[in-house]
Amino acid sequence: MTLSLPPFLACCVLITVGVTLLLERSLVRALAGVVVLSNGVNLLIVTASGAPGRPPFTGTAAPADPLPQAMVLTAIVITLGVTAFVLALVHRSWQLTGSDEVRDDTEDRRVRLRSRRGAD
Repeated sequence: MTLSLPPFLACCVLITVGVTLLLERSLVRALAGVVVLSNGVNLLIVTASGAPGRPPFTGTAAPADPLPQAMVLTAIVITLGVTAFVLALVHRSWQLTGSDEVRDDTEDRRVRLRSRRGAD
C-alpha cells in the first residue's frame, strides 16, 4: 500500500491541533477543536482510502470502495450538528455569565479535596 506523505502529515497536524484545542477551558476554543479534529479525521479517512477510482491497496484489481466517501459525508453532517449544538451552548453561556470559560463545579472541588486528604 502506498501512502502519500503530505496529506498524512496534514492529518496528524489537524488531529493534534484539534485535541489541543479541545483541552482548553474556553468553549469557543473547544468548538474550534471539534471542527479541526473532525476535518483531520475526515482527511485521514480519505487519505487512507487510496486514490480516486483506484483500489486502496495496490496490486488488486477490485474497483474502488465508495464506503470511505460515504463515511466522510456522514461525518460532515454529524459535525455540523455537533457544531450547531456547541455554538448554542457557547451563546447561552455568554448570555448567562458574560464569559465562555468553563468554571469548576463546587462538587468537583469537594472531590478533589477528599482525594488529597486520602492521599496524605
